[in-house]
Amino acid sequence: KKKLKISGRELVSVPTQVFGLDQLQVLEMSPERESCLSYRMELLPKEISRLRNLTCLYVDSNYLKKIPAEIGTLSCLERLTLSNNSLSSLPAEIGALQRLHSLHLANNSLTELPAPLCQLRSLTFLDVSDNKISTIPPSIRHLEKLETLLLLFNSLESLPEDLCLLRNLRTLWLGNNHLQSLPAAFGELVNLDWGHNYCSCNFEGNPLESPPPEVCSSGPEGIRDYFLSLHRI
Repeated sequence: KKKLKISGRELVSVPTQVFGLDQLQVLEMSPERESCLSYRMELLPKEISRLRNLTCLYVDSNYLKKIPAEIGTLSCLERLTLSNNSLSSLPAEIGALQRLHSLHLANNSLTELPAPLCQLRSLTFLDVSDNKISTIPPSIRHLEKLETLLLLFNSLESLPEDLCLLRNLRTLWLGNNHLQSLPAAFGELVNLDWGHNYCSCNFEGNPLESPPPEVCSSGPEGIRDYFLSLHRI
């Protein structure tokens, strides 16, 4: 079998037999939302490196506190979901996952956007909502293929100008942060789906002053006009 889902009450570890399935492509160890099961894995074993053919690894809703450096050896990995755990950091080796296009980190204990993420050139979906992130490094510009970036419920006070270089962005959620202003080039993110009730670019729950919320809701043209008017003053 190339796909395996492990389920059971009080799951605390990965059965060792799994690491002998060297042709395994999809490994799922996340409880279904409606199942009421409680998964309690605190550690992803370093033996995960034996599963060299993995393309999808789902480990949401556990008690993970650490991801082993060996995760970087899974060169075929395309999708990695680690939401709803207790992660405070990620290993630098995660930057070696050059085929990774979808990474879920929502609801952990991260305090900054990890620098290794900026090495993931194939990443198209990044969810780091509901953490404690307060800064985004300028090196985020290297995520040139990024299409979806979810940053809701963090502690962001500002956005780097380099964020505006992510011209492939189609969805950007910034709600419930501490943003008072946007970068001057923010209106250049023209591929955002501004026309669909602005749900693809969400600012709600921020004390925005520059530009004010009513300007943001007018889309990229309104934002560009707003900053141009400031230069004329």
